Amino acid sequence: MTKRISCQSIIAVLFFTLVVSTGFAAGDISTEKVHFKKGTSSAVIKGSIKGYTTVDYLLGARKGQYMNVSMVTNNNANYFNIMAPGEKDVAFFIGSTSGNQYEGTLPANGEYTIRVYQMRSAARRNEVANYSLEISITNGKPSQQNASVPAESNDAKVAGTHYNATGNIPCKIEKGQPTGSCAFGVTREGNGSGIVTITRPDGRTRAIFFENGKAIGADTNQADPGEFNARKESDLNVITIGNERYEIPDAVISGG
Repeated sequence: MTKRISCQSIIAVLFFTLVVSTGFAAGDISTEKVHFKKGTSSAVIKGSIKGYTTVDYLLGARKGQYMNVSMVTNNNANYFNIMAPGEKDVAFFIGSTSGNQYEGTLPANGEYTIRVYQMRSAARRNEVANYSLEISITNGKPSQQNASVPAESNDAKVAGTHYNATGNIPCKIEKGQPTGSCAFGVTREGNGSGIVTITRPDGRTRAIFFENGKAIGADTNQADPGEFNARKESDLNVITIGNERYEIPDAVISGG
């Protein structure tokens, strides 16, 4: 006996295949307008998403302008896509396949969408991603001459990374453990603000957030063993999270 397959069944199968193949975690989407401060052509946005939460950053631009977007995050499943004016889902840049760095000449006038999200593998575990998104738009691709101006060299990225500086800081992870050394990378936003991402000996990362030279928080959650505390000892920021302890010099975040 021949079985008939309904049109609805075919559509359902195709839809399921499409959803599974993307790996993108669709969920609650909030929107934020991006505005550059007067006299500037860039902005740095710090944010945090959890689980299936997604954020769309909306930014107006003109055809022929040059856009540069980069993101530093403490979660390897956290990416951004970019959609052209008028598009709601189809992206011309996909971070999960191209990496968290985009630069190029814009194809049209209108409002562009930079969508920050987590892959489904992380979203279904309700993971938290803390990120720093840097966006710039100029009237043309920056020339090599402009890129080498000394005034800008202080904020240059370490080759092959999105960090302004990398190195090691004193750290202790477990109670009774001697102080050791942890690798870090810092993304500076100016005026003593930014994110210090620390790689612990077990390979996991810890992000520490700074505002105006003060440590204000970390990427903690209910699974962490204790509360966040920070104090100053001369030019040293001593940060504890339960049994964890980190010593971050002011120069790491200020660049001095």
